[in-house]
Amino acid sequence: MIKVAVGIILKDKKILLCQRKKDARYGLKWEFPGGKIESNEIETDCLKRELFEELSIDAKIGKLFHTQKWIYDDSGEFNIDYFLVEDFSGEIINNAFEKIEWVKISELKNFDTLEGNKEVVFKLQNKPLSTPL
Repeated sequence: MIKVAVGIILKDKKILLCQRKKDARYGLKWEFPGGKIESNEIETDCLKRELFEELSIDAKIGKLFHTQKWIYDDSGEFNIDYFLVEDFSGEIINNAFEKIEWVKISELKNFDTLEGNKEVVFKLQNKPLSTPL
C-alpha cells in the first residue's frame, strides 16, 4: 500500500486546486497538492516537504480532515490522509503542475478531479471545515 499525505490549503474562503501536467498519469486531472510518504517519514513531515517542493511554501500543517483508501487499477492501493493547511509563509509558486487555481468550495464539483479525490470533495461541500474528523 502506498501512503500519501495531501494538503487542503485554505485562504480567503477558497481552496487551492492543482492540475496535473498533461503528460503525467491522469494528465490534466485536478487534485489537492501532496505526495507519497517516504520510508521513516511521518505524514505531516511528508506534507510539509511536498508543499515546499511543489509550491515553495513553508506550511503549518493543521488537523487531519479526512482519511481514505483508494485503489487505482493501474497503480495500486493508496492510503490517503488529507490535512487542513490554513497557515503558510512564502508566496505560492507553481513548481509542479500544469496550473493552480483558488476555488470556492461550492465550485469544487465543477472541476475534473482525480477519482480518489471525489470523496473528500463531497465531504468538503457537506461538512464544515471547523468540524473535527
